[in-house]
Amino acid sequence: MILLFDLDGTLIGSTEAILESFHYAFDFYSYAHPDDASIKALIGHPLDYMFAHLGVEEGRVWDFVAVYKEHYREISTQKTVLLPHAREAVELASSFAQLGIVTTKTGKYSQILMEHFGLMDKFKVLIGREHVEHPKPHAEPILKALEAFDIQEREVWMIGDTQMDLIAAEAAGIKAIAVLSGYESHDTLKKFTDVIFNDAYEAVKWLKSRKLSHN
Repeated sequence: MILLFDLDGTLIGSTEAILESFHYAFDFYSYAHPDDASIKALIGHPLDYMFAHLGVEEGRVWDFVAVYKEHYREISTQKTVLLPHAREAVELASSFAQLGIVTTKTGKYSQILMEHFGLMDKFKVLIGREHVEHPKPHAEPILKALEAFDIQEREVWMIGDTQMDLIAAEAAGIKAIAVLSGYESHDTLKKFTDVIFNDAYEAVKWLKSRKLSHN
């Protein structure tokens, strides 16, 4: 079995670092700040998409992204936490599957975070925003990740907390599990999948029992 994990809202909680970095960028350019709820509603999308939908004109979006990234790099390890039971989820998953990460976060900083938490060695591949032309919900990041595996006769699952994870999984022709530990509601997620758990650990335990029952 191959399991691909999203990061924000699935394995890690980086809301504080994300919000601070957005406000830092708006301060840096003396722009009116969006409220936190508006920012959180867009988490999971690429940064350029988020800034554009928070009122930054197209020609300046990448300036804001650059300032955001510089600040995020400085604070991310201090202001990001593993979600409850995320470590157990990864450790259990690695006992019966090969693992990968597919995120819209910058891959470079995502790897630093997972190394900080002592979990990067559990993952065979990490695909971030800079590794693809089209981020989730496009299929490209998942297909790119799967190049690192021998997928013949193997079940492949994506575990994520947003509809973008689920849409990308369907587009890539793999199965998906939604978790409620992140940024979207049960009502939204159930439009895209019937397989929904409270968190990644519950999802992984279900996958393990499913695998055992099929052996």
